[in-house]
Amino acid sequence: MLQLQSAFGIVALLMLAWAFGEHRDRVSLRRIVVGLAVTLGTAALMLKLPGAAHAFGVINEAVGVIGAATRAGTSFAFGYLGGGTAPFDIKAPGAEFILAFQALPVVLVMSVLTTLLFYWKILPPIVHGMSWLLERTLGVGGAVGLSTAANVFLGMVEAPLFIRPYLAQLTRSELFLVMTGGMAGIAGTVLVLYATLLAPHLPDAAAHFVIASVLGAPAAILVSLIMVPETEPRATGGALADPERIAVSSMDAVVKGTAAGLELLLNIVAMLIVLVALVYLANAVLGLLPDLGGAPISLQRMLGYAMAPVCWLLGLPWPQAVTAGSLMGIKTVLNELIAYVELSKLAPDALDPRSRLIMLYAMCGFANFGSLGIMLGGLTAMAPQRRAEIASLGLKSIVSGTLTTCLMGAVVGVMT
Repeated sequence: MLQLQSAFGIVALLMLAWAFGEHRDRVSLRRIVVGLAVTLGTAALMLKLPGAAHAFGVINEAVGVIGAATRAGTSFAFGYLGGGTAPFDIKAPGAEFILAFQALPVVLVMSVLTTLLFYWKILPPIVHGMSWLLERTLGVGGAVGLSTAANVFLGMVEAPLFIRPYLAQLTRSELFLVMTGGMAGIAGTVLVLYATLLAPHLPDAAAHFVIASVLGAPAAILVSLIMVPETEPRATGGALADPERIAVSSMDAVVKGTAAGLELLLNIVAMLIVLVALVYLANAVLGLLPDLGGAPISLQRMLGYAMAPVCWLLGLPWPQAVTAGSLMGIKTVLNELIAYVELSKLAPDALDPRSRLIMLYAMCGFANFGSLGIMLGGLTAMAPQRRAEIASLGLKSIVSGTLTTCLMGAVVGVMT
């Protein structure tokens, strides 16, 4: 029954995308069917393929090695604060874990690795291969196919750099697709961080984050073409050249990757401090109101009730939908990192393993108001002549990104 509930959710989410869209009479039913088939086929291949379990084991081992390498660096720099051996007995299990010194620095290592892999020409062929597949299966233009494929590895600002010279030529539909792709995925620099947070609570968490990143590409194309269908002739088809060289040597790539990772790390730490503080203040204000249902009113409870129907559509039992809804609300209003931290803190009986897996996919995207500011700033700097159009599509891209990740959650719900 829960799988049928998820299947109904897929249809309902696509209808919501159509309801929030524009030029509804121009939506191509054929492209919807093809897009949904590609999304379901990709999920089935990656979740049900006999050799997938072995591949996932390799991914998990790779993430474990990266995490261990990061801890080697943090323990050297920060001692027991960074994960080294404590010089005293730990009285409270888990008290030795410090998020800022042990988990978050993995962003630095991943930033350097990503920069090196691009400099060594290892990632570009993979990105171009995925772009080719998206063009052949879903009929998107070369530029947006390349940007969407790059979103599997890069963030919402880094991926469009691949097609910076073409941004001014994109149609409105293609521009929206670029924005949706950015909102519906996470960067490789934070993938390992999120996998590290959830690994103790969800088997093969790293592998599922990789699947979510790949699955986000066809799902983003499907949702964006429903919300903003193509009404103009394309001008960016065909093969595109690689972006400008990002470094002149391997050591230069290490230096630049470290600098970019440090900026991202500091931003993450600062945003965590500020957003958690804002949630506390909001709850303090709401706590002045009379109790509701025998418990104080909080931001999490309000968001939980608002997003609970959406989580039910993903295939969660209703008693768990309110808890999951609060996570979706936190992810949308604040960011996905705080939502994943909250997910890792939930009691085992709050969400069952299937519900946790669905929520991993449903929250795997940058669709929140903070990310919107980052994306608008980056895209308008790259294509200032499209500033007004980019701004007009901003809020719609949060909706499309959220619907895309929810769609992925419902697809996983059908298959588990």
